[in-house]
Amino acid sequence: MKPQDLISGKSSLWIFGYGSLVWKPDFKYKRSQVGFIKGYKRRFWHGDNFHRGSDELPGRVVTLIEDDDASTWGVAFEVSGSQVEESLRYLNVRETVRGGYVTKTVDFFPDGEGGSPVPALVYIATSDNALYLGPASPEEIGAQIAVCRGKTGHNLEYLLRLAEFMRSSCPDVEDHHLFSIEAVALNVVSYLMAAQ
Repeated sequence: MKPQDLISGKSSLWIFGYGSLVWKPDFKYKRSQVGFIKGYKRRFWHGDNFHRGSDELPGRVVTLIEDDDASTWGVAFEVSGSQVEESLRYLNVRETVRGGYVTKTVDFFPDGEGGSPVPALVYIATSDNALYLGPASPEEIGAQIAVCRGKTGHNLEYLLRLAEFMRSSCPDVEDHHLFSIEAVALNVVSYLMAAQ
């Protein structure tokens, strides 16, 4: 389903971010809210040969994997009026330019509001994407992230910013996958610096 099909006739839209969007949305929005979606887990299973890696050394960024027992915390952005079309046009380039992404509508549960969930649009990299790397151990993922960089910067920065978001905005949530990879990557970087 195309994003445009999801918003026909709507004057506003929520967009859920679970990776770099949580700290760098780069589109105008009316308001943002920390919260979570159910039925998905965040995993560093997607490759990036542009922003956080190269063709020779692809970095790793997050995507969502379906899991009935899981939930993923992030930020939803409400866009309205002309922001709807502008944000979708921007995200279609940022998120789907390399293909292998799908858009879905999910229920977003705002943190601390105790109200009803709101429908939100989310972009998910699938295994059909040529850059999809799939599962690996925290040691393998962390070591890969520690040494990769792309046009936007170091892959490690992406990892650390995501971990910082979780600690500051969702302090009671334990994201074992994220934090175990962070620990490995930091150990690798410390080892490499000591070896110089």
